[in-house]
Amino acid sequence: MEIAESLKLDMEVESNTSLRKPRILLAASGSVAAIKFANLCHCFIEWAEVKAVATKASMHFIDKAALPKDVTLYTDEEEWSSWNKLGDDVLHIELRRWADIMVIAPLSANTLGKIAGGLCDNLLTCIVRAWDYSKPLFVAPAMNTLMWNNPFTERHLMLIDDLGINLIPPVTKRLACGDYGNGAMAEPSLIFSTVRLFLESSGQSSNGSQ
Repeated sequence: MEIAESLKLDMEVESNTSLRKPRILLAASGSVAAIKFANLCHCFIEWAEVKAVATKASMHFIDKAALPKDVTLYTDEEEWSSWNKLGDDVLHIELRRWADIMVIAPLSANTLGKIAGGLCDNLLTCIVRAWDYSKPLFVAPAMNTLMWNNPFTERHLMLIDDLGINLIPPVTKRLACGDYGNGAMAEPSLIFSTVRLFLESSGQSSNGSQ
């Protein structure tokens, strides 16, 4: 079955959000913190339907074998592989339609800059550019402390805040590069609890207790 067709069937079968689990689109960009992406997927999978998106750079750190078996991982290669002619479904549009909420964790400095500038040169950023901001979008940045403290980062964060994107701030700890400081991605369990609390408190999910 074609990728986009499968997504469309999912939407047709259970379109009423009050009768199904939340649909969470998890995305990873190119940061060392992507080594925690499988753990993040496991945090969400018991509570929600999960699909995953990964940039080419993030795949250097993601262990595909560690992902939950029910999670489909989409990469740039799938973006146009199912498209052959005008009228065919487009993956980044179908994923945007499918998802109730998107979570980008980790969000690298590079992808932050792309989103803030409106660039869309891969599957992840195309989904963001096409995002319906009546639905929540969360980001959990991960980068070196000096990158986090760079003036461009503050400007970019202000721009995505204007879009309505929700920030899950990084934390201070020993970073993968050896430096100590702010910039480490929030723990997957905290990202999960933040998103779940948001959805349940806003009344977008009736499946909060399972």
